[in-house]
Amino acid sequence: MNRWLIALVLVLYLISLAVGPALWPWRLGNEVGWAIVWELRVPRATLGLLIGGVLGLSGAILQGWLRNPLAEPGVIGVSACASFAAVCAFYSGLAAAFTLALPLAGIAGAAIAVALLMTAVRAGTGTVSLLLMGVAINAIAAAMIALVLASSPNPFAYQEISLWLAGSITDRDLRYLAISTPFMVAGALLVLGAGRWLDALSLGEDAARSLGVDTGRLGLRLTLGVGLMVGAATSVAGVIGFVGLVAPHLVRARVGYKPGATLVPSMLAGAALVLAADILVRLLPTAFELQLGVFTSLVGAPFLVYVVRRSRSAWLAT
Repeated sequence: MNRWLIALVLVLYLISLAVGPALWPWRLGNEVGWAIVWELRVPRATLGLLIGGVLGLSGAILQGWLRNPLAEPGVIGVSACASFAAVCAFYSGLAAAFTLALPLAGIAGAAIAVALLMTAVRAGTGTVSLLLMGVAINAIAAAMIALVLASSPNPFAYQEISLWLAGSITDRDLRYLAISTPFMVAGALLVLGAGRWLDALSLGEDAARSLGVDTGRLGLRLTLGVGLMVGAATSVAGVIGFVGLVAPHLVRARVGYKPGATLVPSMLAGAALVLAADILVRLLPTAFELQLGVFTSLVGAPFLVYVVRRSRSAWLAT
């Protein structure tokens, strides 16, 4: 399965390089054509691949860790907290003064949200309560973002933050790629090796401890990994929701429903989803390019309803 997903990602990556105002601009044989490719399209396509990959991987990690098929960075408030921290970096001027301020702020916000959710899980919170807590985190973060926007003295800053919050990888150059890639790669490396421990954790924390899993250390590792990935992705692209929810569900049945076996396929599926969505928003016949985060939300929200209805039907059947 991974081979097919890798092939799909490579095809979509090449298509992403070709789609735009001028198709295959390197045929122009001049410096302008190559500049379009290397300074605009390569960073955009590469960011789409990386961001989709880490969002899909984060969704698989959260669903396996929290033992909840509805867990996803956007649904349970992780992306919202990362966004609020990044908006604060925008508003305070730190993002302009310090290159790493934006990704570091996003990482800190995501890590705080994950830590809050883990305290709820350890307290025995059920699926409904966990989702309600995620809704509360989203609401608080959204209210704080609205407060920051309302108090913004500069209308241009207000517009910039609003467009960034909608989620997009348009006009992202090599600088954005250089800033975010180390954090996303580091986070992915932290969590990819935790697959077998997630399999043990699916039996419950007590059973996992009996199998030798240090749940406290594992929780710290996963919190840091998800925080690095979601925070870095959000800091350069804004909120791109529902990728972490959809990607694991697309591959889970084909890998035997094992949390550890879902990680790499979810990462590849997430990359394919974001690349495909970014290609579609460029091809839509609209007067302006639709924001990527808006498009993924329009597609992902009905999928969330479907998952909730299916989970409820399974619960009633038991």
